[in-house]
Formats: sequence, structure tokens, C-alpha cells
Amino acid sequence: MKSIRQTKRWRGVSVVALLAGSLGVLFSRPLVLLSGVVGVAFAAYARTAGTPEVALDVTRTLSDDEPLPGEEVQVRLVVENVGDSMLADLRLVDGVPEALPVTDGSARLGTALRPGKTASFTYTVEAERGDHEFDPVTAIVRDFSGAIEVETEVECETLLRCVPKLGTTVDMPLRAQTTQYTGRVTTDVGGSGIEFHATREYRPGDPLSRVDWNRLARTGELTTVQFREERAASVVVLVDTREKAYLARGDDERNAVQFGVDAAGKMVTRLLDAGDRVGLASFGPETCWLAPGAGHDHQARARDLLATHPAFAPTPSEEMFYPTTRLKQLRKRLPASSQVVFVTPLCDDFGPEVARRLDAEDHLVTVVSPDPTSTRTAGQRFARTQRDHRVSKLRQSGVRVVDWDTDESLGVALARMARVTRGSA
Repeated sequence: MKSIRQTKRWRGVSVVALLAGSLGVLFSRPLVLLSGVVGVAFAAYARTAGTPEVALDVTRTLSDDEPLPGEEVQVRLVVENVGDSMLADLRLVDGVPEALPVTDGSARLGTALRPGKTASFTYTVEAERGDHEFDPVTAIVRDFSGAIEVETEVECETLLRCVPKLGTTVDMPLRAQTTQYTGRVTTDVGGSGIEFHATREYRPGDPLSRVDWNRLARTGELTTVQFREERAASVVVLVDTREKAYLARGDDERNAVQFGVDAAGKMVTRLLDAGDRVGLASFGPETCWLAPGAGHDHQARARDLLATHPAFAPTPSEEMFYPTTRLKQLRKRLPASSQVVFVTPLCDDFGPEVARRLDAEDHLVTVVSPDPTSTRTAGQRFARTQRDHRVSKLRQSGVRVVDWDTDESLGVALARMARVTRGSA
């Protein structure tokens, strides 16, 4: 794509030059007359200047094309004038992906470039989770007079892929639930486990290890001890990726969706390692659905989706979104009696409504809410008050809410919730 335009840099020069020449003649001032002649010459040159011929070759290299989130990546851009014309005024702007903040240097360069010569510049970006494709380099060239400007794009395909290593540093407190798989969630069913549930009359075939020998010695009755059975949970981690969820405390700070996706990765890994069956979904314009499953392949699939799926992009999608329709689709997909861990900043009234509707359908919702609000202005303080009210109303309706201040780690917030849960049990 190439565009040619007049810069209008010399607008008015002809008028001023003619006026100066006239005054020089009228008042017999040779110096004023000379300045008018020079002005007319410049104006004539600007009108006769030709369009610059732009022929550039660009090479972009990354110090690491597969970094981890938060790591710094140095970008080096080398541009060569492969044409036959001198580029007296060349300005370059690299196509840095919106999600990659420049932390050092500048992604711009202004220079002059003779045929066959090269120029280069470097800058540093901070890696963010996902696949980031660089846009073409924008080149703006002006002729010697600066009267004509040519803007063109130079293709240079570069992909930076940032996939986090999902750790197991958090412990997700799930609500009591029963499925057919053995695991770590306690139930009200007697069976094998570690917590005492009840005793019953001995039946032939009962394991000798579960015979209550103390009671037999004391009363002569042969009984079998039953423990509170533990079974695996079926969990779907649902991330709020609506445009309203992309809130941040400042222009240069991470938004709530970025925090939420990071938290989802940690919770998915932890739950899978604990033996639970875990799924993954998005609630936003882009649809992502991974049915609950287990195993290393399932964990790798969830990891790749969180890192590369457009639904979890660091910036909002421009696709149309109908929240009520999407909620109906989600409810149809959720397996019966599965738990839902809903990751949402709770910055509008529809987020809590989603949690309440799913919880009312026996999906036992736990809300993990990264807090993007601040107290710097009156408006921000009001937004924080509104969010606190939503958290309080959700808890009053029986939905468990992990209110996560992003200045602390997710593990701290989850551990605090676990202590509160044990204390109220």
C-alpha cells in the first residue's frame, strides 16, 4: 500500500516572496528584493520536485522468539535502500503488536539513506502471553524540498510466541460435590477415605482393615468402619473476556483479563494435578470450549488454548457479542453437576448475574475476581464501592467469592478463602 500526498510545507511562500519583491522594487531596497527572488526560487523548486522512488528491504530479528511472560525481548530492525534514489528524509515506524509494551528504546527511526546503504535501530519489548504477529513497517519518505511525501508499508513477517509454563503454586478450594471418579473432594457418601463417616454391621467380604477391632474387644459386636468418601470434581474454569472485563488500574498496567487468564492457567494445572476433571471456557465475543478431561495431553491442550486462543487475547475482540445468547450456549454445554470457577472482575451487573444463574442450576459456582479498581480519583473510588457491593451481594446469595487484590499473589487470596471456608464449616 502506497500513498502520495502534498505536505503543503511551502504554502504561502510564493505570496510572501512576490510581496517582498514588490516592496523591494517600490522602496528601492535591494536586500528585500533579493529575499523575494530567493523565495520565488524555493517555491518554484517545490512545485517542480518529483515523487521520491521508495525501494526498501527490511529485516527484523528477535533475541528470543519464544520467551516466557514478563521476559524482555530485544527487537532489531535493519533497513536497506535497494533502489537507485537517494532518500533524503526517511522515517520508519515498526509495527509493534499492541499487546507488547516497549520498555526500552524506540520503535521509530529518522534518517537519510543513500542507495545500497543500510540503517538499523533496536528496542526492547516485554513479552505477554499469546501469539503476537508484527505488523508491516511503515516508511514515510519526503523529497529534498519536503513538499511531497510518500507513505508505504514494507512487509516483514515476524511472530513472537509466548507460552507460559503453568505451575502448581496455588491450591483451589472446591465446594463439596459427587461424581463417579475417585479424587479429593469430600462427599456425604460413606466408603473408602480418610475421614470417619459411620459404622455399620459387618458384612462378609468387608476388608479386615476396616473392622472396628476396639469395639469388638469391648462389646463383642463385629462392625465395619466407613469413612467419608472422596471423589473427583468435574470443574469448568470460565474466564470473563467481555470488553467490559478489560479494565486496568492505569494505562500502563495489566488489565483484569490478563490477570484472569494467568489465574485460570494456575488453577487448571492445580486441579488436574489433584486428580479432578477440568474443562476450560471463555465468556466473551470469541468462543473457546474445552470439555472436562484429565491427563497430560489434556493439560497441554488447556495450556495452548490459554496461550494462543483469540478468546484470551490481551486486548478486546471487535466481534459482536450477545451475552444472553452466549450464556444459553454455555449452559447447554456444561456437564450436569459440574462445578464452575468463574474468573471475572465483577465490574458490571451482568457478571454476578452469570454466577447466580449457573449456581442456581446446581453448578456450584466459585467466583475468582481480580480487582482492577483504584482509589486515585472520585470516579475510581465510586467504581470500587460498586464492585464491593456486588461481591457482598454474591456472598449473601451463597456464591463463594475469592476477592483477589492483584497487588498480592493469587495463592495468598485462595489460602485466605480456604481458611475462611474451614472456619465456617
